[in-house]
Amino acid sequence: MRRPGQARAHQAEQRARADFTGGVYGSLLAASVILGAGSLGDFPRAELIALLLLTGTVFWLAHVHAKLFGELLAERALNRREVLGVCREEWPILRAVLPPVLAIALSPLLRLDMRGTIWLALCVAVVGQVGWSVRGARQAGASTRLVIVTASVNLLLGLLIIAVKLFVKH
Repeated sequence: MRRPGQARAHQAEQRARADFTGGVYGSLLAASVILGAGSLGDFPRAELIALLLLTGTVFWLAHVHAKLFGELLAERALNRREVLGVCREEWPILRAVLPPVLAIALSPLLRLDMRGTIWLALCVAVVGQVGWSVRGARQAGASTRLVIVTASVNLLLGLLIIAVKLFVKH
């Protein structure tokens, strides 16, 4: 049996594990990169994959840095365990980029041209964004209504990105 202080700490830890904002953010980032890719060079799929992976990595590192030096360092000296913990915490940002990367890599098997590839990757990123928000809300114990609200808001954000893609030509 846990003591009240231990129970609160355990609940806080569970909520922290249920925080999938990094996944939502990473999916939104991937969709934005795909949207902004414009015309690519001789190897557009490889370049788009590299652009997604590099941008995701830079944003992941920026979040790790901000958390370590913006929040934790102000409170105490850091150790290796804390640094690795923050790296793991922020990992969903980079992990969310992987499904669109996979979609791009597999698009030739689907006989998609570059335009179709970009649309496929953009849709995969939006679906990922909605999925991360639903997963996070459910794991945090949100009500069904709140799960629907967060899914709807994230779908709306994804549809806004798609609307930009439809109306902005490169």
